[in-house]
Amino acid sequence: MINTRPSNYLIAVLGLSAALLLPNASLAKQNEQQSTLDANQVRQGIQTHLEQNLYQLPPRVQGHYGIRLYRMTGDEKYANAALVDLYAVTESQSFYACQLDKPGFIDTEAREAIAILGKGPRAKARKKALQPFPEFLFYTDVLLRFSSRIDEFGLQGPCHDKLIKALKSTDLKTGLTDKAMIEAWAAQLINYAYWAKQLEVGDYIADYKQAFNDVYPASRDSKLNKKQFRNKVYGMTHFIFAASEYYQQPVDAKEFAWILDYFAANIERILADATDDIIAEVGISFHLAGLSQHPVVTQTQRHIINAYDETLHTIPSPKGNPDLALGEHRNVLAMMLLNWPTTLHQGPYFHKLKRTQKYLPKQVSIKP
Repeated sequence: MINTRPSNYLIAVLGLSAALLLPNASLAKQNEQQSTLDANQVRQGIQTHLEQNLYQLPPRVQGHYGIRLYRMTGDEKYANAALVDLYAVTESQSFYACQLDKPGFIDTEAREAIAILGKGPRAKARKKALQPFPEFLFYTDVLLRFSSRIDEFGLQGPCHDKLIKALKSTDLKTGLTDKAMIEAWAAQLINYAYWAKQLEVGDYIADYKQAFNDVYPASRDSKLNKKQFRNKVYGMTHFIFAASEYYQQPVDAKEFAWILDYFAANIERILADATDDIIAEVGISFHLAGLSQHPVVTQTQRHIINAYDETLHTIPSPKGNPDLALGEHRNVLAMMLLNWPTTLHQGPYFHKLKRTQKYLPKQVSIKP
C-alpha cells in the first residue's frame, strides 16, 4: 500500500460552471441540486446504481470498474470483477501473440484493427493518420494493451516471449511522434509509450513528450478548436495517469508541474469546453500529485456534482444518454474525483488473494 495523503493547501472559491450556458430551467434544476447534494451523495448514488447493474455490463466494462475500485479501496470484493478482465485479456493475448509467426497474420489483423475504428469523423481522422503506419495499431492497441494489463497484475500471459520479441523488433517512435497521429489521439499514444517502457520493449516517453509539446505549444491554444483543445487536455491527463500506472501510485508534482500549472491557468476554458470525462481527469491529476486541496480539484468537483442527474443516478453523456455500458468510464472517474482515498492499492495481484488465487486462467504464469 502506498500513502498518498495530500499536502494542505487553501481551497479557493468556486470556478466557472458550465451550468451558466444552460437554459433557465436546466440552470434552476442544477442550482437546486447544488444546494441539496454533496460530493458523497453523488458518489454514493453513482456507485449504488453501477453496482446494482454491474453484472449486466460487458466483461471489459466490469473489469474496468473492478480494477479501479480495487485500487481506490483495496477491498477484495472487487477482485472478481477485475478477474473478469484478466480472462478477457488473456484470451485475446493468446489469439494474437501465439499466431505472430503465422504468415500474413500481422498484416491481416493490423487491417482489421484499423477497420473496427468506425466511420465517424474521429475514426476517419485516425484512419488517415494511420495510413503511413498500417501495423502501428496492431503492435500498440493490441499487443501492448493486453500484455501490459496482464503485467499490471503481476502475471505473464500466453506466448509472452514471442510477443516481447515482436515488440522489441518494432520501432514505434515514428508513429508515436507523428503530428497527425498526436492530433488524432494524444492520450492513447502516451499510454502506448508508458506500456512499452513497462514491458521493457522500448523507451519512447521523452520522444513523445517532446513531440506532444511541439504539436501543442501554449502559443497555439488560441487557434485550437474545441475538439483539438480537448485532445490536448486529455493527452496531458494521461501523462499523469500512465505514470501512476493507472492509480496504483502517486506521481511527483514537480515532474508534472508543466501539466498541473497549465490546468490551473486554463481551468475556465477546461470547464467550458471539455467533456465531463476530461474534467474529472483534470481533477484526478491533482489528486495523484498529492494536491487534493488545490482549487482546481474543488472546481472540477463542483462541475461534476452539477452534471449528475439525480433521477437517472448517473452522469449522462453530453447528448443525455444514460447508458451505463457507454458511461461507466465517465461515472467511475466521477466517483474517484469526489472520494479520493489517502492510500492507493497496487494490483490486484490475483495469485495472492484468497478470493481469486484458485481461479487464475490456465494460460497465465506468475511474473518472475
